[in-house]
Amino acid sequence: MTTNQGNDHATEGGGVEEGWGKVADAFHANFDAPGEVGAACSVYAGGRPVVNLWRGLADREANRPWREDTIVQVASTTKGATAICAHMLAQRGELDLDAPVTRYWPEFGAHGKEEIKVRWLLSHQAGLPLLDGPLTFEQACAWHPVIRAIEAQKPLWQPGTEHVYHAVTYGFLVGEVVRRITGKSLGTFFAEEVAAPLGLSAWIGLPEEHEERVAALHYADAFSVEELLAGMIAATGLDAATVTAWVESMWSPGSIQMRAGELGGALDNTSGYHATRAWRAAEFPAANMLADAHSLARMYAATVSDVDGVRLLDPPAVETMTEVQTDRTRMYGLPPGLDIPADRSFSMSLGFWRACPPAPMIGPGSFGHPGSGGSIALADPESEVGFCYVTNLWNFRPDDPRAANLAKAVRSCLG
Repeated sequence: MTTNQGNDHATEGGGVEEGWGKVADAFHANFDAPGEVGAACSVYAGGRPVVNLWRGLADREANRPWREDTIVQVASTTKGATAICAHMLAQRGELDLDAPVTRYWPEFGAHGKEEIKVRWLLSHQAGLPLLDGPLTFEQACAWHPVIRAIEAQKPLWQPGTEHVYHAVTYGFLVGEVVRRITGKSLGTFFAEEVAAPLGLSAWIGLPEEHEERVAALHYADAFSVEELLAGMIAATGLDAATVTAWVESMWSPGSIQMRAGELGGALDNTSGYHATRAWRAAEFPAANMLADAHSLARMYAATVSDVDGVRLLDPPAVETMTEVQTDRTRMYGLPPGLDIPADRSFSMSLGFWRACPPAPMIGPGSFGHPGSGGSIALADPESEVGFCYVTNLWNFRPDDPRAANLAKAVRSCLG
């Protein structure tokens, strides 16, 4: 791989294969507009690394450079790794996606949940985005109190008839099924069955010896409701009235999606828990993976190609897990008479986004998962591409162009 070092070798590094220079150009342009603190981008094609770039600062306040081994929180990009673990079990015949969850987790069936299928956990149709709680942060980090709360929870809707994003509960729902089948926590299964065979620097539950590698999170400037609406209109192509009604119903204070991130009161964004050792050490398989871009591009590449003798999923498994599910049900919580096409809002298969405005995909068959703040990792079966972009400048604007710029460059290189 050709190196592409800048003048400051401490804050810029990596390289690209011939023919992939447009990705490097887009990556470096992102530091000029809209701006980055630290970031990394990696692409695999045909099972080989063709792009691996990093640049900037892992910690702006400490003036600590982003290095090749820097890892960063990737938020909901974690969900894709969790889904891969579940589909590995399905491929082995150990998990039936159409079975009731109670086949593996009998206690789950209380309070109207006895008919919930495994596939509804993976596609956010289980009716369990919220927990009544109250739960403390310490209880959430301990895992089992959350599982007991899920067992006691009543679904918000008839499972399988509606959908809404299970922002945090997703990881506990899928993770507990994996634990009941294998006897291993989701983080342990991922470490042993995915990360170790591929040599990844990626963890769901970070060992303490890797703490010094973690990039500090920084946050982009806040933006107005008007800017949010304009960004969503541009990203989705929907009219202003539809977008306004959607945002007011789903993301206003006290709304379903705002409450979904609280996990019964355990996760308070004003508390700074994202920056704690307790958060990084615990397993939240929907939200707290720490990884570098190279590792997640390599992981996704191994779902669509052979990577140094390792292939995680075969083509039939990929075909099954990437069939869109949320085009069959209505989004929960929308006002009466308002319906939004899945490919404009929530195009979810069995654990993966398919169309993901405004986050990018490489081709019509691409699948992956974005993360709050800007990260994304995905695969494209047709081109056998694995792609990942990570950043420590979290930007919540719907029109954030950084990942989109990189995906466009990847498409251009593919021709």
